[in-house]
Amino acid sequence: MADNKLHPAVTVTNIRNFIHVTLEMEKGQYSSWAEIFKIHYRAFQVIDHIIPPSSSSSSDANKQKDKAVNDDLWSRIDAIVLQWIYGTISNDLLHTILKPYSTVAQAWNSLANIFQDNRHSRLVYLENKFSNTRLDNFSNVSAYCQELKMLSDQLSNVGAPIQNQ
Repeated sequence: MADNKLHPAVTVTNIRNFIHVTLEMEKGQYSSWAEIFKIHYRAFQVIDHIIPPSSSSSSDANKQKDKAVNDDLWSRIDAIVLQWIYGTISNDLLHTILKPYSTVAQAWNSLANIFQDNRHSRLVYLENKFSNTRLDNFSNVSAYCQELKMLSDQLSNVGAPIQNQ
């Protein structure tokens, strides 16, 4: 028997009320954006759209009986979550990952690949940028620290976290 209870994801009318970060190629805040999204995914019970559940547990007869209803709900929720992703990324990234009949998992993996591929060359670039960031290039200490934090997060993203020393 299908559960007529409304899925939590259906209640989200404006994703920007929950996720205030717009993912952009140039700003490099992928790790922050992804972490906020993961929290949101867990809160609205859609994490399995990023990491699909294994199909080995679907042998139960009751699951087969509700398969058509569940497939329709799965497809609807996947489309909603895909809208969340598309609504929180820049137009450039949107046009890069937008493909017909894409799933959330495909879009999520495409974005991860964009920001996490070419780790070595990105690592060299980021370390150079971090080392050459100077306070006198910023209007105040807060802006300087924000830039260093962003670069530090990006370095962590490519597997080279900055040591506090």
